[in-house]
Amino acid sequence: MSSPYKIRVYGDPVLRKMANDVSDIDGKLVKVCNSMLETMYDEPGLGLAAPQVGIQKRFFVYDFGEGPGIIINPVIQESRDEWLFEEGCLSVPGLHWDITRPKEVHITGYDLDGEEVSIEADELQSRLFQHEMDHLDGILLIDRLDDETRKAALITLRETFLDLDGSREEKAKEKGRFRSRSGGLSLP
Repeated sequence: MSSPYKIRVYGDPVLRKMANDVSDIDGKLVKVCNSMLETMYDEPGLGLAAPQVGIQKRFFVYDFGEGPGIIINPVIQESRDEWLFEEGCLSVPGLHWDITRPKEVHITGYDLDGEEVSIEADELQSRLFQHEMDHLDGILLIDRLDDETRKAALITLRETFLDLDGSREEKAKEKGRFRSRSGGLSLP
């Protein structure tokens, strides 16, 4: 079964743009959120922000193990303490780094009924919300790395995702398989 959306990966300019507020909560948005949840579960991930599927609106879907949730026009009202933890991203598949973020956050926004939501989150749930909000602001997890780690990460990302001269693809073709520019594995 194929996911309703293709997740945008590092190098896609849509990931670097600030998302716009959602002005209408309607049936179309409900359908989009359901499709995003399906895509998130197929990957699998804990959260998925609208820009990761090419939608420049301020909302994200998530499932922290207590069932699916959606937060529209989220705002972090307060944050406390620090917590270092390994973090990955569906838009930077296969790569993980230790990142320090606030340990606790108070986030507000709206649900699909237009009702205000207010959530006190800590540790992993807090990290999940902050990570998805970064996507809404055009920030990727590599932007959260210290200078030395970021330089090494950028080299890895260029080699892994950009392959500007096509040499990686040519070498892989010689071995009988390669990852196409669209991200899918292609076999001879």
